[in-house]
Amino acid sequence: MAFLLQDGNQLFTGALVLMLMIAVLEGVMTLIGVGISDMLDNLLPEVDVDLDGPETEAGGVLTKLLGWLRFGEVPALILLVAFLVGFGVTGLLIQMFVESLFGKLLPGWLLAIPVLLLALPQVRFVGNLLRKFAVGDETEAVSRQSFIGRVAVITIGQAAAGSPAEARFSDQFGTTHYVMVEPDAGETFSQGDKVLLVEELGAKFRVTRPTSQHLVQNN
Repeated sequence: MAFLLQDGNQLFTGALVLMLMIAVLEGVMTLIGVGISDMLDNLLPEVDVDLDGPETEAGGVLTKLLGWLRFGEVPALILLVAFLVGFGVTGLLIQMFVESLFGKLLPGWLLAIPVLLLALPQVRFVGNLLRKFAVGDETEAVSRQSFIGRVAVITIGQAAAGSPAEARFSDQFGTTHYVMVEPDAGETFSQGDKVLLVEELGAKFRVTRPTSQHLVQNN
C-alpha cells in the first residue's frame, strides 16, 4: 500500500481506483436498471473535431485512432476500463522495476506519455479480443456495408450534425454491433431513439429517422 501511494505512483494508482469506482457504479446502476452510459453522454459530444476532415487534420487522426482501438465495434465503457487498467498496471510495473534498480521512483508526469503509448496497444488487444468473441468465426467477415438498412438504438451520447453518438444493433446472425452514427443537419437523436443506417461515412454511419416499415422489418 505504501508503494501504491508514493508520489510517483499516484497517477497510476488513481487510474486503477477510477476503474474500480466505475465497476462498482456500473454494478449499482445495473441493479436499479439505469446503466452507467449516462455518465458518458456529456463527454463524447464535447470532442470538437471535424471527423470528415482530411487525414492530416485532427479529425482524421482521431477517427483513425478510434477505429484502430475498435471504438464503435466494442462498447466504449469496456475500452475505457481496459485503458485505465493498462495505464495503471503498466505504470506501476515500470516504477517497480525502476525502484528495484535505482532505489527511487521516477516522477509520474515523466512516465505519463510513455505509459499512455504502451497502454493504447493493450486497449486495441482487448477490443480485438472482444470483437472476435462478439462476431464469431461465422460472421467475422460481415461487411460494414451490409449494416446499411439496419435500425439501431442510440446508446451513448446525442447524435447531431457534427456530433456523432454510439448506437447498437443486431445483424442477421443476431450478433450485436456498436457503431458511431451522425444524422443530417436539423435532426437530433437522443439516447434510446431508433435510427436507420443509410450510408457509411468512414468510421461512422449517416442515419435518419426510420419509417414504421423499417421498424417492423428490423425488430
